[in-house]
Amino acid sequence: MTREAAHCTFCDLIHGAAEVSICHEDADAIAFMDIQPVNNGHVLVVPREHFESLLDVPQELGIHLFKVTMRLANAVTAVSGCHDLNIVVNSGPAAGQDEPHFHVHIIPRRHGDGFDIPLPFDGSSMPDRTVLDAYAARIIVALREPTSGQAEPAKTLGKDGHEERVVSIARFDEATAEPASDVSAETPPSASAQRRAAHWRINEGAHGELRYEPVADKDTSA
Repeated sequence: MTREAAHCTFCDLIHGAAEVSICHEDADAIAFMDIQPVNNGHVLVVPREHFESLLDVPQELGIHLFKVTMRLANAVTAVSGCHDLNIVVNSGPAAGQDEPHFHVHIIPRRHGDGFDIPLPFDGSSMPDRTVLDAYAARIIVALREPTSGQAEPAKTLGKDGHEERVVSIARFDEATAEPASDVSAETPPSASAQRRAAHWRINEGAHGELRYEPVADKDTSA
């Protein structure tokens, strides 16, 4: 959905109200040189219509913008002599977005240029594998249920013909890496059980539901 901003510098540029050095134009997108480039050849790819963040951009337009970005990236490397690039999207103030109009940075890079987007982030820690697996599973669910991001417990038949319940996957708290207290499930795996399990197997059921089961450690007893 389009959001109208009180004032948008990029909309001014698109409508010809200010000087801009354009390197690409089509019916839906425009690309121009950043006026404060990291290195010469730094380009911004912008939708003509005003969309504030990545999540506001329609899917088809997003695909088109990325196609334009890929085509321009090849041209930027040829012109700048830089074979390394950063393709950067800052979506939202907490992510460093400084203009309320979605845009993609194409940044040619040189060794020692002083610019950095440090990944992996030094301030982060490595979470337990069960946390990573749970987030991966939740993202899979959200892709299938985009309106809610949650999957309802589903019924299916097991190999013995009896009805089985598929439990929902625990939601983890970012700060504590523990399952949140408001998670609802028929029989959710406990936090201690998740820690004891070395791995979790995620399978798709007959009706598209996720089946999340622990892979038990091998019995090493004689």
